Amino acid sequence: MNKMKLSIIIPVFNEEKTLKEVINKIEMVNLIGNLEREIVLVEDASRDLTGKIMEEYEKKEGFKVIRHKENKGKGASVTDGIKAASGDFLIIQDADLEYDPDDYNKILPMLLNGEAEVVYGSRFLKEESIKKMTWKQYFSNKILTIFSNFLTGLKLTDMETCYKAFTKKVADEIKNKLISERFGIEPEITARVKKFEIKEVPISYKGRSYGEGKKIGWKDGFSAIWQIIKFNIFKK
Repeated sequence: MNKMKLSIIIPVFNEEKTLKEVINKIEMVNLIGNLEREIVLVEDASRDLTGKIMEEYEKKEGFKVIRHKENKGKGASVTDGIKAASGDFLIIQDADLEYDPDDYNKILPMLLNGEAEVVYGSRFLKEESIKKMTWKQYFSNKILTIFSNFLTGLKLTDMETCYKAFTKKVADEIKNKLISERFGIEPEITARVKKFEIKEVPISYKGRSYGEGKKIGWKDGFSAIWQIIKFNIFKK
């Protein structure tokens, strides 16, 4: 009997300082359910040494490496990663050190026991994680989540979280519909999975500053408002 597999999708752009450490952390996680792991790296035409680092993983067992010839954005990278993944379950992982891969084992139980088809790791359900956010991160994420909930009918606490996990059934349902190329991928995925059973679990978070490489900005926040409207009212 074949083991079930978790595919970990990592969109990567200019992460030469953190990529190896993130991958090492993922490889060290002892996944519950005796799951195998598949790490899907999507290199989005980085301008630093990230592309060179990727060469180490191109022929390594358990890895898939996708390279974009030109920068397309996080959304396009996530979508390409979902399409390439072969796991029974999928989770999205940023290439920085804001999220802790040890939390996979908090997220996976609900998928494994069939309690949910989609599980979000919420930073707002853990007081320690909230303290690691700047006030701008806190309020912008709160506002976007409340607005998204208004249009989706969901009761999420953290729509913008990176840790979105789902079954292969859900992945197959949404992968050919996703069109967001940048950070609009978060509200788009949420709009497209709202018909499935969704749960949240508390996760750890350590926000980084723009000086440390954080890429999302205030323009992306305004764009996200439009994405929430677009994917819940106009796009099917």
